[in-house]
Amino acid sequence: MWKLTSRFRPHINSNSWLIRHFSSGDATGLYGFDHLKTAKGFQRFVADAIERSGELVSYISGMPSSPDIIKAMDEISDTVCCVVDSAELCRQTHPDREFVEAAHKAAIDMNDYLHQLNTNQTLYAAVRKAEQDSNLLTEEASRTAHHLRMDFERGGIHLSPEKLDKVNNLTTNIFQLCSEFSGNIADDPGHVDIFPVSRVPRHLHHLLTPVYGGSPRGYKGSAHASKHRGFRIPTDQRTLSSILQWTSDEEVRKMVYVEGNSVPHANHGVLEKLIASRHELALMMGCNSYADFMVEPNLAKSPKVVTSFLQELSRTVKPKADQEFIAIRDFKREKCGDKSAELEPWDETYYTSMMKSSVNDVDTSVVASYFPLPQCIEGLKVLVESLFGATFHTVPLAPGESWHPDVIKMSLHHPDEGDLGYLYLDLYSRKGKYPGCASFAIKGGRKISDTEYQLPVLALVCNFSRASDSSVVKLNHSEVEVLFHEFGHALHSLLSRTDYQHFSGTRVALDLAEMPSNLFEYYAWDYRLLKRFARHHSTGETIPEKLVKSLQGARNMFAATEMQRQVFYALIDQMLFGEQPATPRDVSKLVAELKREHTSWNHVEGTHWHIRFSHLLNYGAGYYSYIYAKCFASTIWQSVCEEDPLSLSTGTLLREKFFKHGGAKDPGELLKDLAGKEIISVHGEGIVPATTCVLNELKL
Repeated sequence: MWKLTSRFRPHINSNSWLIRHFSSGDATGLYGFDHLKTAKGFQRFVADAIERSGELVSYISGMPSSPDIIKAMDEISDTVCCVVDSAELCRQTHPDREFVEAAHKAAIDMNDYLHQLNTNQTLYAAVRKAEQDSNLLTEEASRTAHHLRMDFERGGIHLSPEKLDKVNNLTTNIFQLCSEFSGNIADDPGHVDIFPVSRVPRHLHHLLTPVYGGSPRGYKGSAHASKHRGFRIPTDQRTLSSILQWTSDEEVRKMVYVEGNSVPHANHGVLEKLIASRHELALMMGCNSYADFMVEPNLAKSPKVVTSFLQELSRTVKPKADQEFIAIRDFKREKCGDKSAELEPWDETYYTSMMKSSVNDVDTSVVASYFPLPQCIEGLKVLVESLFGATFHTVPLAPGESWHPDVIKMSLHHPDEGDLGYLYLDLYSRKGKYPGCASFAIKGGRKISDTEYQLPVLALVCNFSRASDSSVVKLNHSEVEVLFHEFGHALHSLLSRTDYQHFSGTRVALDLAEMPSNLFEYYAWDYRLLKRFARHHSTGETIPEKLVKSLQGARNMFAATEMQRQVFYALIDQMLFGEQPATPRDVSKLVAELKREHTSWNHVEGTHWHIRFSHLLNYGAGYYSYIYAKCFASTIWQSVCEEDPLSLSTGTLLREKFFKHGGAKDPGELLKDLAGKEIISVHGEGIVPATTCVLNELKL
């Protein structure tokens, strides 16, 4: 079964190709790839990947045994993904512009090559042969053959040459539109100039750029000029959130909210083109809409199932969300002394934060003092040791392996099994870096031979900021929750032990992929774990249980409002990429109508929040999966973890029933094996999650 690997072993195990993990004195390239010692190395990286894939294509064209066909196909996928994933991580995080541009070029070149592979009739015929010989394959290999055949057909290989050319052109166009959409968000975050500086809370000043009205920029020569000193507030998502939470001046909040939800203007046209191109692609593939095309391979199976689920959830949470809206409005009226004051969208973050603090006696600065970032990393170590009997320890970075001095490398090690995988941590914010938090794959796990396994390698990227008055990075609790969320994704990859990288880790059905990350958020709230790592940065005092209970009380104060927001986002996504009317529609008008129907809040005329909703790119027609995942995670937490969340028996159950399988087993069966058949129900042709646990948990 593994003859193919042996045949090509001298090439694939050459020092130039494999990731190397070695002593700190040995020089290497980025992520351990010798190719990537310089930015120009991306050219060789691409060329070698194409050369190796070509050798494998030639081998498959000889129609070897079905097991060897699947093995070779998976190696092609691994070879290509390795370059594509490394390029994406580099593009998003590397501080050197030369590396970023080289990575961008590599991504485009590999995307072009992928089109060649996806339209290769010889590979398609070989995969079909392997699928038909399923009796000769293992269960995972048979599932891989089926998915590979489906992937080919979703690329249009079964169409006529003319239609296939059209599909390829549309795919390329969609890729370019997505890049343009995200590029516009980065290049045009918007800004407002606020005068005087006193209108902005002092602790946010370090985020802003001084501007001078009526005098030369930078002029500080007179008391009169100082009256004209203000701040330019960029309305990128991170700064926008901080201003809306902490600024008492309502006019400032309004200006920042309106600007931040109105740019980049260029994305209006980009989004319209993206919707049209995706719809045309779906029609070419025999589907009624792009939503049909994207949902069909997943648990839900149909947009009708998704929309019905979302609308029912919307109806369920609306009464409680309306009550929460009235409570926030009344609180605003009390605070501002105006009994007729209306509650506006730019008020939400400011007043809900204030209400959480006052009702539950939660001071965010006090909370953050117990979560210095190094201690939070210790918390991740405690968690994996308790659950899985494994240790996370820092390993030396070889010269050239890292992309920034802040990066550290960790190994997940099991005393009986050895190293399970490697994780780079790039956790601090810096200019030009990917603005959010995410887990980036570098290498998927796969079986090389009966005695050798390719370990998964990935990077966990966040944007935690140092306070202006401290060298210690202290996380607010929502950031702790984000860290644990992303760590859930990382563990999904690190603990996976699939034969094929095609199913490694997070390569699962889209509406299951966010379950582990949502599950691990619960650990950020559980005192049984928090007391083992959350310590005051200066005194070393363990976080008081009373403070954690206050946090837990604040957590669900506006649970209906938050669930309503997520349902609204998911419905926008379904509507934009659902069946299209005969005549073009006004997308902004549709978004406004959905907001009025499915939330308790006003739509602010002239704002266009959706033009910076980047989830429409990678999660097009799939945003509902976040809500599916929240429901699944709630049921699993309550039925599997909550009673004894840190026990080895709980961890063993999670690992054996779920994590190790990646996407190699049917997702519905995985869920039922782990938490019982009640976790899902069949609606029409698709599957929806049980909502009882999540609604009870949120007191809805």
